[in-house]
Amino acid sequence: MPLANILQPLVDVANSVLTFFHDDVGVSWGISIILLTIVTRIAILPLSLKQIRSMRSLQAHQPEIKKLQEKYKDDRQRMQRELMAFYQENKINPFASCVPLLLQLPVFFALFYLLRSDEFKNEIHASGSPDFVGIPLDQAATGAALIILLALYFATMVGSTSIMAASAEGNQRLLMYALPVFFTPFVINFPAGLIVYWITTNVWTMGQQWVVKKAIPPPPQPTEGEERAAKPPPPPPRKKKRRR
Repeated sequence: MPLANILQPLVDVANSVLTFFHDDVGVSWGISIILLTIVTRIAILPLSLKQIRSMRSLQAHQPEIKKLQEKYKDDRQRMQRELMAFYQENKINPFASCVPLLLQLPVFFALFYLLRSDEFKNEIHASGSPDFVGIPLDQAATGAALIILLALYFATMVGSTSIMAASAEGNQRLLMYALPVFFTPFVINFPAGLIVYWITTNVWTMGQQWVVKKAIPPPPQPTEGEERAAKPPPPPPRKKKRRR
């Protein structure tokens, strides 16, 4: 079954929300997309907060996690088993930093199919205002408009992923730092309305992380001196047996 058919109910909901903001609230289609983004982020806010608490728990348990990694560094399978057991015991989701991003993907794809549908294109052109600050929402931007959109997209993407990557570890952190570079070439051919959606959600993410940092600050990390003091002393050297 094509992805568009699977997402059709979500496409219909996105269409209804955009039409409500444009027809009933009286804002432009571009502002309607921004408001749809805000509604989406508010809807997934409880899940985002749950994942943020999980990330904070992961940060708080870093000393114990590092001890397990050091203890089983020569046996990676055993290390993975011990880490998963530790995560389960302490109700930690090690992939929590990626969840807010994944939660938005269905809405992103629904808006993608909606902006490309002939029915919606006819609707916004019939309204007489298919553009947002001179950029056609249902088409790929070109020229100066494309450069401005890409610059805003890349800057906000770097800002939002850097904040989330700060609480991630290892390969997950590297992956999040690479996301802006990976995604930017792909959005060039997307309808401009979709880039407006992604810029808005990046700005929301940065604001949300700023509020979370103030309201739920990360746990203090132990200094190198404290980590050395916490390590058990090395075992005493074995005495050599005397030959009789």
